[in-house]
Amino acid sequence: MPSERLAQIRTFHPRRGRLSGRHLDALDRLWPGYGLTVPIPGHSGDSDGDGDGDRPAGSRLDLVELFGRAAPVVLEIGSGMGDATVAMAAADPGRDYLAVEVHTPGIANLLALIERHGLTNVRIARGDALDLVRYLLPPDRLDAVHVFFPDPWPKPRHHKRRLIQPAHVALLRSRLVPGGTLHCATDWPEYAESMRQTLTADPELVNLYPGFAPRPAHRPVTKFERRGTAAGRPILDLIFRRR
Repeated sequence: MPSERLAQIRTFHPRRGRLSGRHLDALDRLWPGYGLTVPIPGHSGDSDGDGDGDRPAGSRLDLVELFGRAAPVVLEIGSGMGDATVAMAAADPGRDYLAVEVHTPGIANLLALIERHGLTNVRIARGDALDLVRYLLPPDRLDAVHVFFPDPWPKPRHHKRRLIQPAHVALLRSRLVPGGTLHCATDWPEYAESMRQTLTADPELVNLYPGFAPRPAHRPVTKFERRGTAAGRPILDLIFRRR
């Protein structure tokens, strides 16, 4: 599939959700200090809308300025309600966490959790994670990329919407520093095997384990993991390192 067409296919389902008073308050007060909006292709910086990343070099996101310090950065794709992101960031103060999410109640809840736990090493991007990576993140910058329980898009006709596929993996890998890790987790065995094959085929990634990784202690249990376990589905992790 041509890269410009692939760039227009969304890998997520926009979801509606009701915002509580606590969430509205968190958005109003905390978004200016912790949030950023991902530009939409064809509107800001992608002059022809073809998704080829023709933003001027100066428009790349300055992560040192964003976090107020120079530190390794972890990209959390699909942070959901933010519980796992906050748990990992709190246990890992030496690294900064950039969470990207499209679900407004989840963004608001993460903002509230950041304030409750007094975290300074978390920022939130609202929008498509792939657009964030294409247009805003510089190459060779991320210490890790986490893709935990992405939409499996189980119907074959929807597989083109899956986040983990060759072109997307190449894009994510290009933003990792040499030695940086791409960590995926899913409770859909068929998608897990597809992920494994796709990641293994990338010439610049190497699997840290002979196959699937043992469950890492640093990844908190999420509601998706509990849901998959309750349904009897195996939880499968893959951890690859950039050569």
